[in-house]
Amino acid sequence: MDLTIENILLVGSVLLFISIIAGKTSYKFGVPTLVLFLGIGMLAGEDGIGGISFDDPQIAQLIGVISLNFILFSGGLDTNWQTVKPILREGIALSTLGVLLTAVTLGTFVYYVTDFTIYESLLLGSIVSSTDAAAVFSILRSKNLALKTNLRPTLEMESGSNDPMAYVLTIAFLGLVINDNQGVASMIPLFLQQMIIGGIAGFGFGKLSKIVINRIKLDFEGLYPVLVIALMFITFSATDFVGGNGFLAIYICAVYLGNQYLIHKKTILKMFDGLAWLMQIVLFLTLGLLVTPTHIAPVFGIGLVISLFLMFVARPISVFLSLIPFKMKLRRRFYISWVGLRGAVPIVFATYPLLAGIDKASMIFNIVFFISLTSILIQGTTLSIVAKWLGVGLPEKAKPRSASDEFLLEHPKTEMREIGIDNGNLAVGKKIVDIQFPKNAIIAMIKRDDKYITPNGATVINEDDMLIVLSDSKKGIKNVYESLNIHEHLL
Repeated sequence: MDLTIENILLVGSVLLFISIIAGKTSYKFGVPTLVLFLGIGMLAGEDGIGGISFDDPQIAQLIGVISLNFILFSGGLDTNWQTVKPILREGIALSTLGVLLTAVTLGTFVYYVTDFTIYESLLLGSIVSSTDAAAVFSILRSKNLALKTNLRPTLEMESGSNDPMAYVLTIAFLGLVINDNQGVASMIPLFLQQMIIGGIAGFGFGKLSKIVINRIKLDFEGLYPVLVIALMFITFSATDFVGGNGFLAIYICAVYLGNQYLIHKKTILKMFDGLAWLMQIVLFLTLGLLVTPTHIAPVFGIGLVISLFLMFVARPISVFLSLIPFKMKLRRRFYISWVGLRGAVPIVFATYPLLAGIDKASMIFNIVFFISLTSILIQGTTLSIVAKWLGVGLPEKAKPRSASDEFLLEHPKTEMREIGIDNGNLAVGKKIVDIQFPKNAIIAMIKRDDKYITPNGATVINEDDMLIVLSDSKKGIKNVYESLNIHEHLL
């Protein structure tokens, strides 16, 4: 069946509905939802029962890039800087040096076990060199897996920040495959340009986006997530236009925004969480439709060999060498090695050789798809088991919960105060978002002129307002008084 304007909405909505229902029950059988999304796409494809003919790598790449924007941005928004800060150096080492070592180690192996040239081999290694943010975020959060000693933020930071490095390596080695008369040294200027411009642009657009979000006055709360989507795409496209790495820019921008005071932040976070799931489903369905199962069968043998080498040799080598300068227990290093999930990102990157029209493009794509599939099936289904074997997981009752989680889950608060705002208070005339209000407290209501109003971040504090403040502790109330510059109540 060919996709047309008349049936694309019907087919798309049915596939989306089936994916959501299948994903709801998948973990009862220990199967990651991402595998089901891929499987449903393949079943709906040309070789499946749906018979949908879809063979357009360019559209698939476009959908992939758009989806990765949402997935990386959502992951960045959820990244708590206070939890990431202690493991920042380890995360950067894994997302840069670790990716490079994985690409080189696997590429060298591929060169000796296939008829690929050295540049084609390194291209394949580069495409699958990064852990997949969609797979890691989805599986860790769906399983609600609690890990000891900052393991989880390390893994999430690595997966969220290592795609830019893999992208640069992929583009660089693709260029060397096309122009094999150039040397590896020609990659260095491209790498520096992409990373430096991407990092600066990400931070700059983050600060600019905060100002825009908090200063613009929109009539409807629902428009604020739309505004953030526009800012996200501007960040990506503008950075890419000036020669920087757009993926790195949007991740840094999102991490910055996620740790700032924003108007309607809760609404923005919820919207992006839902959009990230939608984009994961759409991305995996699209890639499932793009692949032809009968074309994967011939590469089953070599694909399995390469995939197992990646899991048990290339990934561990890259992790252990990258983390040599840091003090870390051996079992933690082994677990980080095992959470080297490959998912949709390598398949999206594998469309670049297809569009470039190089000789081994189809074979590279099919091998990459097989590697991603086996990685999610083997590693994704065993994360909890391996965590228990290595003793790096926390028991269910010991799982930590942050103060912000308590608020989101609407747990009972232990402290409440009515705080009056007098004429000399520095908060008068300011928006709540500009007060730097503590994250472990909320202004539930404001009594103003014998009326009660429900505030949001854009609400301006007036003279003689009475704030009804809720917090989870006395310390939280103390922080509130400090933020309001009221010192006589700090006991």
